[in-house]
Amino acid sequence: MSTRREFLACGGALMAGAALGPSLLWGADETGDRQLPRPTRAQMTWQDCEIGLLYSFDLPIAAGIFANNNTHRERVDPAKYNPTRLDTDQWIEAAKAAGAKYAVFTATHFSGFMQWQSDLYPYGLKQAAWRDGKGDVVGDFVNSCRGAGIKPGIYYSTHRNAYQTVWGHYVDWGKGRGTEKQKAYNHIAEKQLEELCSRYGDLVQIWFDAGVKLPHEGGPDVLPIFAKYQPNSVFYNSSRRSDHRWVGNEAGRVPTPCWATMPAGKNGAVGHNNKTWKRCLARGDPDGTIWSPGMADTPLRNHNWFWKPGQEKSVKSLDGLLGIYGASVGHNCNLLLGEVITSEGLVPEHDIQRLAEFGEEVRRQFGKPVAETAGVGNTVELALPGPGRINHMIAMEDIAHGERVRKYVLEGLVPGGRWQPLCAGQCVGHKRIQSFDSIEVAAVRLHVSAAKATPRIRRLAVFNVT
Repeated sequence: MSTRREFLACGGALMAGAALGPSLLWGADETGDRQLPRPTRAQMTWQDCEIGLLYSFDLPIAAGIFANNNTHRERVDPAKYNPTRLDTDQWIEAAKAAGAKYAVFTATHFSGFMQWQSDLYPYGLKQAAWRDGKGDVVGDFVNSCRGAGIKPGIYYSTHRNAYQTVWGHYVDWGKGRGTEKQKAYNHIAEKQLEELCSRYGDLVQIWFDAGVKLPHEGGPDVLPIFAKYQPNSVFYNSSRRSDHRWVGNEAGRVPTPCWATMPAGKNGAVGHNNKTWKRCLARGDPDGTIWSPGMADTPLRNHNWFWKPGQEKSVKSLDGLLGIYGASVGHNCNLLLGEVITSEGLVPEHDIQRLAEFGEEVRRQFGKPVAETAGVGNTVELALPGPGRINHMIAMEDIAHGERVRKYVLEGLVPGGRWQPLCAGQCVGHKRIQSFDSIEVAAVRLHVSAAKATPRIRRLAVFNVT
């Protein structure tokens, strides 16, 4: 049996090797990787954000009408939109505290009320009492995001628009597909998207709630508009383009493995209603040919995307949020938390406190690793500064080269000079967070036993979470 001194010496030798290994391996053979799906730069930016906040606010909420998830169909007098304390800087302070890197605002939700300056129809901020009809919440939101270093995104609904009698994508409450009235609405939708995409600079994403129907489905022609004005953004989602995917639930959790690739449907069809996609929304498809990583969304207040008085007790617990983080970001997904805005136009203080607690705890647990490295090849070794206890691992692939890892094991060098398995899995992708029993080691090594091409590990880090 090795002595503790031999244990330390072994760790020191491994540290020297780890320092040299990655630099020697970057020129490794790339044979076999050319067929792997790879993300666009916009997709990589979105995945690097990891956590976002979706701010839900609409005319009915401002008017004190609290239908479940804002499903109120009647037209509300725009004069009732008067959120006297609306402060988008305060909203984004909550995102910053939570550790979010992007935020999304409901420019229009199911009412069809336009929360920017537009003349496309008389149901928007121009008709509101608020700020004498001259307000622009979308603009304020984008400016607040940029001032705080948060990437802005826009939610836009063509799925429902009560002002235009659109419900289920089509006018006349879903019955008007192919009619002249539908054609008129499609033209309005195209112009709305053009205004939103062209006025506010680069956006991290445009979110079409429940997707958007395309011309061959009787809907507006939105893809060319998006491509023209937002080439560095991600599109979510349609039957021809879904730059990321919903994972099939609003619990914020996904199983593992969860791959970032999806299969192509018949005639190249993609999207959540496609039969080929439906069967693998949660887990993805390791042999898929389309890069569409998972997005796990959940409201901060259980089942409530919109504000209603007296629901403070429904705010998720800190432990609940941490569990969601591990089962979303830690499972190779992006996490989007839904945040409510009160009728006055503020994020509730109780919510801000919980988001701040969440962000602080994530930073406490994973902000300072015991040790970390990067490398290329089937085995990446990492020596600790000295023998110490660890119980968590973060592994990240360099996804610019695709998801390569198919099976891995993390081993620790324990007293006696023996490598002991600590945890194992299949998918790494953008990020895999994994826990294991606390153990003292001098070093760890990530061994990839199955891969599509030479593994490229962007980060391997170990932590002692207490």
